[in-house]
Amino acid sequence: MSHDPDAEVATSAIVSLGLVASGTNNSRCATALRSLASYYTKEPGLLFAVRLAQGLTHAGKGLVTLSPYHPESSGGVCHAVALAGLLTTMHICLDFKAIVLGKHHFLLWTLVAAMRPRMLVTLDEELKPLPVSVRVGLAVDTVGLAGKPKKITGFQTHTSPVLLAIGERAELATDEYLPLSSLIEGVVILRKNPDFVPEATATK
Repeated sequence: MSHDPDAEVATSAIVSLGLVASGTNNSRCATALRSLASYYTKEPGLLFAVRLAQGLTHAGKGLVTLSPYHPESSGGVCHAVALAGLLTTMHICLDFKAIVLGKHHFLLWTLVAAMRPRMLVTLDEELKPLPVSVRVGLAVDTVGLAGKPKKITGFQTHTSPVLLAIGERAELATDEYLPLSSLIEGVVILRKNPDFVPEATATK
């Protein structure tokens, strides 16, 4: 559809490519957009749409997402503000020529409401970076299960900050710090656990 003779259809297809691949650095999408940039060299309106889609695809060098869903939740809990930002942008793009290519291009700033970090960053109580060991794995739905079932499976241990893909969940590898948030995603502030006993001391 991005090569459609109807300029409006082609513009919508190009912008939607950018929205779907936003913040992923997807190589197939990036290659398609590069070829579209050379294809629409002499059409400034469509070229602007291509540049917009390229900017969205490489948003934050792959560290930003526009997804309205929390990566933590396997049930697909929606982030209302992010969804509102995306819907507003889509409505604006319904008349791309008059609004975005006209005098109201600043309305594209509504996308900022949907932008969130894809990574997990841990800070101490003074908001200084605090590298800690975290386990990252596929989220497991534990709703209704008795006891304390494992929330992730097939995990790998990393030192924060780490990137979280869709469907992945992170948890702290040790009890040395306590998170001040129930969701371990985005920016998380950690507090020292007063009851933590180091393993070396515990074995003695």
